[in-house]
Amino acid sequence: MSAEASEGTSKDPRARLNGSEIKQRLATLEPEWTCENDLSLERKFSFPDFATALQFVNQAGEICEAHNHHADFKLSWGAVVVSITTHDAGGLTGLDFALATEIDGI
Repeated sequence: MSAEASEGTSKDPRARLNGSEIKQRLATLEPEWTCENDLSLERKFSFPDFATALQFVNQAGEICEAHNHHADFKLSWGAVVVSITTHDAGGLTGLDFALATEIDGI
């Protein structure tokens, strides 16, 4: 394994990112995204009603399915909390940041 891969800077999008990589990538997302202990990304989205929030979850779910990378959603009246991590990597990877960016595009 190369030194680059062992430090988490591999071009493999499923490689776990280190703290400095996470900080750099977090700066590229919308500012509402937070990072929880370098393990997951989280953002709360607000909506005028339940139906609109549900529609957002359905659209985000389609994006997750297309990437075979699935976020966790907490749906409530007028709000959705999205949490993203790569479970098999034990933390954040490039896939998580790519998914957050696409969800922001909804």
